Amino acid sequence: MNRLIDTLCRLFETLLVILLALMVILVFGNVVLRYALNSGIAVSEEVSRWLFVWMVFLGAVVALKEHGHLGTDMLVSRLPLVGKKVFAVVAHVMMLYATWLLFSGSWDQVVINREVLAPVSGASMALFYGSGLVFAGCSALLLLMQLWLIVSGTATEADLSMSQESEELAQLEALHLDPNQTIKKQ
Repeated sequence: MNRLIDTLCRLFETLLVILLALMVILVFGNVVLRYALNSGIAVSEEVSRWLFVWMVFLGAVVALKEHGHLGTDMLVSRLPLVGKKVFAVVAHVMMLYATWLLFSGSWDQVVINREVLAPVSGASMALFYGSGLVFAGCSALLLLMQLWLIVSGTATEADLSMSQESEELAQLEALHLDPNQTIKKQ
C-alpha cells in the first residue's frame, strides 16, 4: 500500500510541474499578447485559475503525505508517548471529519454544477469542484492509514507529528543541526 501511495504522490508531483508550466505559459503568453499585439486569449485566465486550484489541492495531498504542513507541537512534544498518541488520534479524527465536510461539500457542488458551463471555455464546472473530491479521497486514505499506524502501535514517535515548525527549521533538521545553536562563520 505504501508503494502505491508513493507512486501516486510521485505522479501528483509530476502533474504539479506540468500544471505550473501550463499556468506560466498561459499567463505569460497572454501578457505578451496583450502588450505586444493588443489582444489576448480569453480562455487563458479561466484555465489558469482552474490549473491553480488543482495544483493547490494536489500539492496539499503531497504535503500531507510528507508531513509538510506548517504547525506547532509546542505542547505535544512535551508529553509522554501515551499523551502524544492520544493527541495524534484526536487530531486525526478531527482531520478526517474536516475531510468529510470537504468531500460532502465538493460532492454537492459537483452535482449542482454538473451541467453548468464555464463562461469562457464552456467546460463543465464539475471539473473545477472535482479537485475537492480528489483531495478529500486521497487525504482520507492517507489519514486513515496514519491513524491505523497510531492505533495499532506501529507508529514511531516521529510519525506522531503531522507538521513542521517552519521551512527553516526543517532545513536545519535535515542538515542535523541544532536549531537552538547559533553557527558563526569566521
